[in-house]
Parts: sequence; structure tokens; C-alpha cells
Amino acid sequence: MSTTTETPKPAAPAAPAAAPRVRRPRPQVMSVTPAAAERVKALIEGRGKPTAGIRIGVRSKGCSGMSYTLEFADKQEPMDEVVDTQGIKLLIDPKASLFLIGTEMDYEEEKLKSGFVFKNPNEKGRCGCGESFHV
Repeated sequence: MSTTTETPKPAAPAAPAAAPRVRRPRPQVMSVTPAAAERVKALIEGRGKPTAGIRIGVRSKGCSGMSYTLEFADKQEPMDEVVDTQGIKLLIDPKASLFLIGTEMDYEEEKLKSGFVFKNPNEKGRCGCGESFHV
């Protein structure tokens, strides 16, 4: 009976470690004009209590189907998309993110009206009064 011992084979040369993939910065969901940023700052300062930011969402409403919503946010929710720009923090409701990609938030003041205006490239149409939109 013969016993044979196998000599270990030399290990294959290790492949060079791949460099970690550098992720490019994720673009913000929305942009904000300086006029809108100033108005948001004024609203938060005038509120009189601690505020995490302004929550922006979309809800079913109006003739075209959807409407923008804005409200004070007392705290940031775990799934909120955060837009931190020009000294303000916008908290985007996760259900609204897809509808708001690429949107610019502005603030306009005219003789007979003033308010936030959303310029959304995803909109396919608006109702006549301008209160609602559809994508």
C-alpha cells in the first residue's frame, strides 16, 4: 500500500482589488428660488416655536386631480427626502417625491395675489384656476 502526499499547488495570484466605486452626488428633488427661500425663512421665524422645516406634499384635490401642500414640520420623518438649501430645510413627503422631481419652488407677489408657485416639468396639464395639476 502506498501513500502519496499531494503537494499543495501554488495559489493563483489574487486579482487586484477593485477600487471602490465613487457615487456621484444625488441631485436634489427640488430647487428653490431666493424669493421662496426668504419667504420660508420669514414664515418659520414668525411661527414662534421650534420647526424642523416646511413639509411639501401632493394630495388628490381639484379639477385636474392633484394639488401641492405645504405645512410646518415639527420633526423630520425617517423617510422624508430632505432639501437643505439657502438656509432652509424642505422635507419632501416620500409619497410626493416622484411627482416633484425637477420642480422649482418660487414665491411671487403681485398686486392682487401672492403665494408659492411650483414650476414642475412633470406636469401634463393644469386646471383653469391653477389650483391643481396632473402628471
